[in-house]
Amino acid sequence: MIDVFGTLGPSCENMDVLEQMFSEGMTGIRINLSHVMLKDYAETIEIVRKAAGKAGIIPKILIDMQGPEIRIGNLKSPITLRENDVFSIGQDSVPVPEIVLEALKPGQTILLDDGKISAEVATVAERCAKLRVVRGGILNSRKSLAVSDAVINMPALTDSDEENLKIARECGVTGVMQPFVRSSDDLKELRRVLDSSHGHEIKIYAKIENKAGVENLTTFFDHADEIVIARGDLGNSMPLWELPKVQKTVASICNEHKVPFMVVTQMLTSMEHSKVPTRAEVSDIYNAVLDGAHSVMVTGETAIGENPVEVIRYLSRTARMKE
Repeated sequence: MIDVFGTLGPSCENMDVLEQMFSEGMTGIRINLSHVMLKDYAETIEIVRKAAGKAGIIPKILIDMQGPEIRIGNLKSPITLRENDVFSIGQDSVPVPEIVLEALKPGQTILLDDGKISAEVATVAERCAKLRVVRGGILNSRKSLAVSDAVINMPALTDSDEENLKIARECGVTGVMQPFVRSSDDLKELRRVLDSSHGHEIKIYAKIENKAGVENLTTFFDHADEIVIARGDLGNSMPLWELPKVQKTVASICNEHKVPFMVVTQMLTSMEHSKVPTRAEVSDIYNAVLDGAHSVMVTGETAIGENPVEVIRYLSRTARMKE
């Protein structure tokens, strides 16, 4: 039976909505720890368990680490960026890790907020850089940042990640999603920290989100319980028209080695505001399952969308048409 995951957020953090989602076929929930600490979700996890229990389900609870993903810092207020605007990152501007500034060169492409905003590096100074907006949008605090043609070596786990992992077992976490896996060393480090915190039974989900992850895929199989084809950042690492082929390739390799895999990102994104998905979206879900996906997941659709129950209904029923 295929696993169907929603993502916890303001739209579904109450007993009634969660019970309906589990009744519609949801088998587990993802908690995104990019902006919060696990300890702050302890009570909500209990609500998740009770809601699942009412629907006769023992839920899988996944936490998604910060990992080596690069994010901007906190802004005083959202920034509206329009095409051809010039703005600065670094000192006294949009805060970014210093290691990012060290890697920048004029002409590079910067993708912000999962690629929704695109800019080109115009000039680089010692502690700041000026960017020219190519594709605009509204930039909020703590959004993702990716740099084309640059290798930025961030640690596999942040201090916050390690703190969260120490209490994962007592919070009832069943799986950990490790972002931007680059090599098997990232997974070994995660396993080491989990085991040192008595989390031996907690499963590891390795997120494929960059070219290094695709190239080193088979080296992850001895260290991951499930592979995650995370199409958001993976799509930022290549021309978007290449993404479907890469998804199919990763799925094929996982099937060949009998390794479970999950497909995630924009599966039902139109349903953040619509009660009915597009035909392309339901076809995408069905094709992912047809390709052998063990799990499917939605993110913003249930976390901040207007129709979390309907999202799970369509995700679950479409995914299980193959069964």
